[in-house]
Amino acid sequence: MAEITAAMVKALREETGQGMMECKKALGETNGDIEAAKDWLRARGMVKAQGKSSRAATEGLVEILIDGGGRSATMVEVACETDFCARNDVFRAAVAQVAKMAAAGPAGEVDPSSQITATVQQAFEKIGENMHFVRGVKLEGEQAGGYKHHNNKVGVLVALGGRVEPTLLSELCMHVAFHAPMGIRAEDIPAAVIEREKAVAKAQAIEQGKPEAIAEKMVIGKIRKFREQNCLLEQPFIKDEQRTVKQVLGGVQVLAFARYEVGRKAAN
Repeated sequence: MAEITAAMVKALREETGQGMMECKKALGETNGDIEAAKDWLRARGMVKAQGKSSRAATEGLVEILIDGGGRSATMVEVACETDFCARNDVFRAAVAQVAKMAAAGPAGEVDPSSQITATVQQAFEKIGENMHFVRGVKLEGEQAGGYKHHNNKVGVLVALGGRVEPTLLSELCMHVAFHAPMGIRAEDIPAAVIEREKAVAKAQAIEQGKPEAIAEKMVIGKIRKFREQNCLLEQPFIKDEQRTVKQVLGGVQVLAFARYEVGRKAAN
């Protein structure tokens, strides 16, 4: 059996918010596997999925540019050490410049070019705080839009295969920001995520003393609900919860979306 160190217990506590004894027991039950220990705690109702483990303390900014007559949208994230730096005018100007460079490139994931790297390096030399380009993406469609939260730490892009009213596009971007879907359709949710949720759901049912057959039926129901909650088109629309996003959009297709949150790698 693996040795359960104080550092391992501390790490699990920070990621789940549970007490020392609960974390130590979970690690003991899972032979020191932190990811398995988180699932063990979840199965016993001690921590929710997508909890503290999905958040990090990294600071930085998200910047968005809409171009091409509203058919192209670009978003970048640049990280720094402190919120003080994130509010620095030099850093903010550097991030804005990085976004312009990314927008000038092709659609898709943004590679950290020598120009982008040099721009960030220049800001570092002026401020003296560690910083780096985290990621970027450029989406294109018949219509593209974005939303950036007031703290500049959460940003969203959406590209459509049709056109809607600008207000609706803005509300759709806001919806993605607050509901953080994992995919556009149910089949877009990674298979590994679904399998993990199945394992946790079954462990929860067995922990409740349910027979195997009943546990399997409970798993099917929970996975169906999980898909609906995390699939963009099936989520209740943020501005009209009586209708799903799919119903609100009518026949307009969502080609792609991206959601960035400073310090957190989100599925998209």
